Amino acid sequence: MAGSCRVVISGVGIVSPVGIGNDAVWDSLIHGRSGVGFLQSMPSNAFPSRLAAEIRDFDPLEHIYCRKFLKLMSRGIQIGTAAASMAMLDSGLAPGTFDPDRLGVTFGSGRISTHPEELVDAASASATSESSFEHTRWGEDAMGKIAPLWLLKRLPNMPACHVSIQHDARGPNNTITSRDASALLALAEGVRVIERGAADAMIVGAASSNIHPVDLTKFNLFEDLSRQDSDPETACRPFDMTRDGTIVGEGSAAFVIERLDHAARRGAPIYAEVLGVGAGFDGSGSSQRFAGRGLSIAVQAALRRAEIDPREIGHINADGKSTQQGDLIEARGYHWAMGDVAGQIPVTALKSYFGHFDGGSGAVELAGSLLALKHRELPGTLNYRIPDPRCRLNVAPEPLALRNLTAMSVNRTAIGQSVAAIVRAI
Repeated sequence: MAGSCRVVISGVGIVSPVGIGNDAVWDSLIHGRSGVGFLQSMPSNAFPSRLAAEIRDFDPLEHIYCRKFLKLMSRGIQIGTAAASMAMLDSGLAPGTFDPDRLGVTFGSGRISTHPEELVDAASASATSESSFEHTRWGEDAMGKIAPLWLLKRLPNMPACHVSIQHDARGPNNTITSRDASALLALAEGVRVIERGAADAMIVGAASSNIHPVDLTKFNLFEDLSRQDSDPETACRPFDMTRDGTIVGEGSAAFVIERLDHAARRGAPIYAEVLGVGAGFDGSGSSQRFAGRGLSIAVQAALRRAEIDPREIGHINADGKSTQQGDLIEARGYHWAMGDVAGQIPVTALKSYFGHFDGGSGAVELAGSLLALKHRELPGTLNYRIPDPRCRLNVAPEPLALRNLTAMSVNRTAIGQSVAAIVRAI
């Protein structure tokens, strides 16, 4: 990024199905421990797919300073706020060591569905019989039966609000709601805020939880979910020939990014420098044979921004949802963007460990790459046993020693919005 200030990542916080905190997550990744199992937090017999990647033993009170805020936080907001607190602690940005007006927040958020029981009384007040709904009664009687602060648990901007309140971050504040692409788009915006001089540091990331009756119903109806439940831990198989779908999950990762000179002056740990972020879209009305163009555009834009050649990338942290169509489209995008080099770069797909959960999974994947750069070792892709010859990617099935400390993390939505971020350890 010639001509601009250098932006680095100085703090990482993770709440995920494979661990809470950087050390726990890394231990699971490097030892191949999956977070996928049978859904336990609610009955699953009615769902075609009974698998999920759930976070265990999470106590929000360990990370959220004000107990009364919990009643205004959905599950996704809780884990996002917790991840941000971990990232701030990891970075060493403690109260009194920074100017609050120069610390901002950009956070990605997934769908935050309401629980049906929260609206039962209101719906009943509007019903004239078991099969009818009287709209005029909604305003007259029903709305008064909804908790006054009900909406605050559902607004997508609330993770960014709670993070800024918790850390007295008074600088620029925004929310990104672009599903899978949200985390890396939040990173891109945070970098731009720092580059234009509006902040010294930013808290960025994304959080989402799809372990919810409404979301699980939607996913089972409209998403390709794996039904290979004879051995849950082997069900998510990105780029494997036998893959049959993804796994519903939940999680969050947050990052503290700041100017290099700002981090160096306070002796902060530095995971990596953000070299470039690019985004692209397949385009409206594109036929299926053009799907993946957006990913190609995003990768090429990130490479231009970083001013590097594809051969300089040490590994790709792929979106890898483990769906037949999605993985083929993603592989095609890499080949369009980088030619034959795409088949030579080591690839890992971390959804094989913790499933798919909108923007939050992209954040946890980026965190995985940062930990890999720190430890100089790339986690393998779980359950990759029969390579799909249509993908032609160098997928790593086992942990791999890293000699090249430049990484590219990529995410793509089902409708074709893509984003790629390139970071390098320094």
